[in-house]
Amino acid sequence: MNTHLHRPPQRGLVLVLALIVLAALSLAAVGLMRGVFASNRVAGNLAYQQSAVQAAEVGVERAVAWLEQQARATVPAPGGAASAAPIPSEVLYRHAVKGAGSAAYHYSATRAEPGVGQSWENFWQTLVAGNRVNDLGTDATGNNVAFAIHRLCSAEGRPDGANCEASPDELTCDGCSKGADPKLEIATSVYYRITVRVQGPRNATSFIQAVVSI
Repeated sequence: MNTHLHRPPQRGLVLVLALIVLAALSLAAVGLMRGVFASNRVAGNLAYQQSAVQAAEVGVERAVAWLEQQARATVPAPGGAASAAPIPSEVLYRHAVKGAGSAAYHYSATRAEPGVGQSWENFWQTLVAGNRVNDLGTDATGNNVAFAIHRLCSAEGRPDGANCEASPDELTCDGCSKGADPKLEIATSVYYRITVRVQGPRNATSFIQAVVSI
């Protein structure tokens, strides 16, 4: 006696499930790769940012060192008398151009700000055209560093309370009795603004400013 077994027709359900799982895994792999690329991009940007900050700090240190040197500099007394004490150099009292006298950097004795609606990049180009920018060149990480120094005064010449942002040269005692005002003397300092521009290897431009009192 012959027995015939009837099998149900195959409809490819396993193949469909396999394709669905494969598509899901492919999407997951693509998402993972995009996440990795985004993380690498963020890490790279942070590294470039940190590199730019470190490069800007070099520019600030160079500018501060020059300001301190000029603040301490002296020139011989008029007449050339050997016994006459030297007098302070007045390099910081007026605009100085690199290579002129003892000025090693371009320097502005008066403050200057961007105009209304003017970006710092456009304002910087006016400083370049006016010989007010010091280019330190490109460092080992590909950052081009340049800086400008502005004395926070409205006019050239010796600083005073009328035209310069300076600390007071004496303090009074408001609580003292009449005739007992000690008038405490303190050193007068003038403020300088150092603006550093860093041009990164990916054409990213950063501006960092520092205000110092000397």
